[in-house]
Amino acid sequence: MLTVFGSVALDTIRTPKKTSRNILGGSATFAAISASKFVDTGLIAVVGEDLPTAYHKILSKHLDLQGLAIKDGKTFRYDGRYDMTLSKRSTLKTQLNVLDSFKAVVPEAYKKSQFVYLANNDPEQNIRLVKEFDQTKFSMCDTMDLWISTKRDAVIKMIKAVDAVVINDEEARLLTKELNLVRCAKKIMQWGAQYVIIKKGEHGSLMFHEDIIFPTAAFPVGNVLDPTGAGDSFAGAMMGFLASKKSTKISDIKKALVYGNVLGSFAVEQYGLDRLVTIKSGDIARRVKTFEKMIRF
Repeated sequence: MLTVFGSVALDTIRTPKKTSRNILGGSATFAAISASKFVDTGLIAVVGEDLPTAYHKILSKHLDLQGLAIKDGKTFRYDGRYDMTLSKRSTLKTQLNVLDSFKAVVPEAYKKSQFVYLANNDPEQNIRLVKEFDQTKFSMCDTMDLWISTKRDAVIKMIKAVDAVVINDEEARLLTKELNLVRCAKKIMQWGAQYVIIKKGEHGSLMFHEDIIFPTAAFPVGNVLDPTGAGDSFAGAMMGFLASKKSTKISDIKKALVYGNVLGSFAVEQYGLDRLVTIKSGDIARRVKTFEKMIRF
């Protein structure tokens, strides 16, 4: 089993073609649903009583919800706008709501999880939570500019507490105060992470481990509608694949990165979670085969 901890949100996403208001989102939502394509996945998160029943049904269809708390108040809300290229997003408004005072608890059924993913969340909470698991084989965390700017020391401590870090290129530079991505990764590994995965959006990803550098291209998508959650879907698929294999071999981690890129490519094809919740294992297998043909020479 895989456990995912992070945010469930009601998102308002503004793209040049469409504004989607109060749709189901959040880092943990995308990551966990992506992971669920490979392995049973438990979710630790909090929502308010205002979460629509239809959204709760989506979560319960794909995930184990023993770790989902429902509190008095409003669900975390995010409002963001993409530019014409869909490559840059500006945050217009963030309302933490019930997330602000949430103290996560790991259900007993989850404490045996060997694979744990700490999605974008307060690093101090992540540090506390990861210690509650009894026999973790592989743990990975994400972060964002908000935590790097306000709690950089805690982010570095979180990196020491996990096996792997997944982070986008801009945040890697902000965190390490380096411009070159190789130097960024080396510094993060010096802080304690064995693996560093740097996401580069439509340009794929770079994985660093000891003296190994493994680049993967992004799967080309001709009609990108909404990039929201692509990075979370990437990380969730990576963790889901590894958990399904119960493996941390470097060869499987490389395969996991390919599956991550493929799930990320599905996520951007429709708005919100619309594409991610409908894909089947056959869709994933076909796209992985296509990907393999593209990059082999």
